[in-house]
This record gives sequence, structure tokens and C-alpha cells, in this order.
Amino acid sequence: MKLTLIAAIGKNNELGKNNDMIWHLPKDLKFFRQETSGHTIVMGRKTFESLPGKLPKRHHVVISRTCSNLGDDIELCSSVEEFMNRYKDVNEEIFCIGGGMIYSEMLKYASRLVLTEIDASADAQVYFPKFDKSLYTRKVLSNIEENGIHYQHIEYLIK
Repeated sequence: MKLTLIAAIGKNNELGKNNDMIWHLPKDLKFFRQETSGHTIVMGRKTFESLPGKLPKRHHVVISRTCSNLGDDIELCSSVEEFMNRYKDVNEEIFCIGGGMIYSEMLKYASRLVLTEIDASADAQVYFPKFDKSLYTRKVLSNIEENGIHYQHIEYLIK
């Protein structure tokens, strides 16, 4: 398995507030859809509950100790360890889409980070984990101005 963490973060690694994204940038949502479509996405329960519904053309895996039934084709794992054991031999790129605790637990397993780095700050309750950027090669994928907000799509590959 190739694990990729994908997230939109502010200047201070802000991710979300009140179980919702802070920024709603249509071009970034399109980028997210293009990157994750056709892949397995893994997330925590709160992230799953924040979605408008099941995201098309993606297999959903939810990590939760408290849920028992999320729907017909939603796979459930009780922990990150269970997920990693179940998927370790899968020949696929899998995208972790949050939330903060899941990102923190999965960062050590990820070989790729795809971050929308937003040139703005906001009040947040959930943050992307800090990571040592010197361990990665950094590549700017795009440079966008939208709704008065500048952001870049950045790919970090583990060295």
C-alpha cells in the first residue's frame, strides 16, 4: 500500500472547526476529487459524518471504535492498526482524508503528503500534525488565487 495524506491547511496547520472545513474553495474541492477518485479513502468517524454523503467513485473506510454500522458499502476498522494490517499488502494508493487524530496516527506510515497550503489563518479546533519538512522533497503542483485567497497544492514525498 502507498499511503497519501491529503488535506487543506492554513498558515498554522488549521484544518477545521465545528466538524467542518474552514475554507470552501471550489477549485481545491475539484483537485481533491481528481486526486482521490477511483481510490480507497480512509477517515475517522467525525470526518465521515461531516461529508455530504458517500463520495462517488471511492471506496470508504472509516476508523471508529464506537460505530457498528455505517451503511452497506462502508468498511469499518476499529483502529489505525487494524486498518494498516488489513491493507498492508494491497497494491494501491490509499488516501487518508482526516481528521486531525487520524492524520496524526497515520503520518508515520505515509510516503506522500498532498497539502493545499492556504495563505491565510483562521480560528480552528482541529489541526494537521506538524511534520519535519526536511524529510521530504517538496514540489509545487499549482498556484491558485480564488475568492481572494491564495493557495498552493504541494506534494511532499518522503526522501
